[in-house]
Amino acid sequence: MLNIISANLNGIRSATAKGFLDWLPAQDADFVCMQELKAQAPDMTAAMLNPEGYYGYFHYAEKKGYSGVGIYARHQPLQVIQGLGVPEIDAEGRYIELVYDGLSVVSVYLPSGSSGEHRQAAKFAFMDHFYRHLADLAQRGRKVVICGDWNIAHREIDLKNWKGNLKNSGFLPEERAWMSAVLDELRWVDVYRRLHPETTGEAYTWWSNRGQAWAKNVGWRIDYHVATPCIAEHARTAAIYREARFSDHAPLTIAYDWALQAT
Repeated sequence: MLNIISANLNGIRSATAKGFLDWLPAQDADFVCMQELKAQAPDMTAAMLNPEGYYGYFHYAEKKGYSGVGIYARHQPLQVIQGLGVPEIDAEGRYIELVYDGLSVVSVYLPSGSSGEHRQAAKFAFMDHFYRHLADLAQRGRKVVICGDWNIAHREIDLKNWKGNLKNSGFLPEERAWMSAVLDELRWVDVYRRLHPETTGEAYTWWSNRGQAWAKNVGWRIDYHVATPCIAEHARTAAIYREARFSDHAPLTIAYDWALQAT
């Protein structure tokens, strides 16, 4: 089995203090895709850079304490790709891809538009560039798994209070239509939904820190594995870990009945 975890850490230093790295060894993960590191290279400890049994790869944001993505991998890749080749996007540390023989694993962190119109505009700009990148990846015919916080709840069953969020970033009609185009037109697969087509409350991966969202399970499903069909068809199980809280997001683990041919 190929076990891949996606986890928005809302700060790798904070998540580490809450036991994230202590939790990892028992997960038997081949890849751990992380988002929102909120750290730069000088902030990282040796354990954060390379937990036992893993190689760590990172794309930090230029702004301190902001964004950033990374991947822990059991095997060294043939190539590491940082960024989408768009300076204003890459300055925020939102994309990293590890390339292997027959497989690519990506950690991505889409912008949130909730802080104002300027950030929503940045989110739409990212989506435009990313859509073209997704189209290019899909045409290559490779096995690709893209893990991350997409900051979009696709369907009404993907968040608790959908009626009250129709005009809010993360559930805007334009965002949902874009997600539909990724899945329907480009033929990418929402792997969790492939395994659990109609699951509601148990599918949530993020809860606001406001009010009693966690206690009342007023959540959103915004963390995904989105994969090309040739690897998505091998997905067997999906699990969202809620027993401990390392972040305002919960780690999403999916197991694929496929073996990585490491070099």
